[in-house]
Amino acid sequence: MTRVLVVWCPDWPVTAVGVDASAAGAVVERGRVAACTAAARAEGVRRGQRLRDAQRRCPELAVRERDADAEGRLFETVAAAVAELTPRVEVVRPGLCALPARGAAQFHDGEEALRVLVQDTVVEAGYDCGAGVADGLFAAELAARAGQGGVVVPEGGAAAFLAPYPLAVLDRPELADLLRRLGVKTLGDFAALPSGHVAGRFGADGALAHRLARGEEPRPLAPARPAADLSVRAAFEPPAERSERVVFGAKRLAAELHEGLAADGLACVRLEVAAGFADGRVLRRLWRHDGMSAAAVAERVRWQLSAWQPQGVQAEQVWGGVTWLELVPDQLVPDEGRQEALWGRTTVTDRVARAADRIQALLGHRGVTRPVLVGGRGPGEQVVRIPVGDLAPAGPPEGPWPGRVGAPAPAVVPVAPPDAELRDAAGAAVVVSARCEVSAPPATLTVRGRPAAVTGWTGPWPADERWWDPARARRRARFQVTTDDGAAYLLAVEGGRWHVEAVYD
Repeated sequence: MTRVLVVWCPDWPVTAVGVDASAAGAVVERGRVAACTAAARAEGVRRGQRLRDAQRRCPELAVRERDADAEGRLFETVAAAVAELTPRVEVVRPGLCALPARGAAQFHDGEEALRVLVQDTVVEAGYDCGAGVADGLFAAELAARAGQGGVVVPEGGAAAFLAPYPLAVLDRPELADLLRRLGVKTLGDFAALPSGHVAGRFGADGALAHRLARGEEPRPLAPARPAADLSVRAAFEPPAERSERVVFGAKRLAAELHEGLAADGLACVRLEVAAGFADGRVLRRLWRHDGMSAAAVAERVRWQLSAWQPQGVQAEQVWGGVTWLELVPDQLVPDEGRQEALWGRTTVTDRVARAADRIQALLGHRGVTRPVLVGGRGPGEQVVRIPVGDLAPAGPPEGPWPGRVGAPAPAVVPVAPPDAELRDAAGAAVVVSARCEVSAPPATLTVRGRPAAVTGWTGPWPADERWWDPARARRRARFQVTTDDGAAYLLAVEGGRWHVEAVYD
């Protein structure tokens, strides 16, 4: 079993956006708390809470939007500080890095001395952290979070160390919930189950979680040593002086690397990114891979370039110019494969992804986007467009969304909603009071100058949004209306004016 030292910087998303760690603060992502400070947790704020619930528990909560780029760029300073002690620093994710402990511990008079030295180095760089040593990455991360700044778990003692932990540390909510309902409450309870039964009942993901609970590597060690060099390299002539050129090159190289590994039946679990500069410097960084997409690899290259810039250099520039970039698969294992669709959908999807990458190289990162379902009350708010290759939400955030329009969803949402006039039988404008009372049943609807008789209607559905923020507060009510020409509309009234929010097919 590999001895691993992990450096964990608590509440890193909060640190990256500049929130004072001593104050009650949180970063939010898609309307939910992604991370918060210790002061906020003392007031009852928790990760995953809706923002409104968090602010109800802690009215003075300082709120910032999450900035993944800032997290990656800033953490490079931590990784660089640790790399001064030992060069084999692996960035698992922003806020967490790891290094092999055995050789470094021999040089620094033991694992505890190494742990303290690394922790002191990061603290001197200006960041709070914990450092832990254990068998394997999973146990070492929990060791870094234990005690007042981390602990050293004795060799062979990972299973006993992990046993009291709750199932929530596996970061598999559905599996943890199912196990709790079956009477399994701790990692020790889970580890005691027979491996064969766990794999048969919970599948591959359950078997992987079971190995973690037992203090073992997430997959059986079977490193592959290919005869051929699978690293990929690109040269820039003249040297690339802007980061975008290097990032696009990284995305192309990552796609080429994935294709080469797939052809040999291999998967990369750790990747080294090396960049050579015109002044002769060569800078390297290890990244935990585990199925990272080409766009994600390019994003990490962007973080590295941003962190390596000296003071006074603009964000999009690369000081001195990059002459070459190389991606080296540092740790390979046999590819466990994936299920292909019967009609070849995966092949088609890969071709589309490669075409999108080429277009992005011409038009920029946001030149190609795709729609993603998110939470919201109105149909126009439930879909956002994100650049192809960027990580998307796992699914629409759960409600409830008071005032949300029910199914079926409209077919067309105008980019510029046209004005509308809704009048009653006497020709007076239909109005909705503050108590959501309708002045009179609607009789005619006029859209783009064309009147039509109303044959059916339902509503209103009120929505009072962001009432706590006067600058962004919004109050409106929605109606569903059908007309005698066969059309169906979703109307909204806001500030006394009607408009067409969406059209049903």
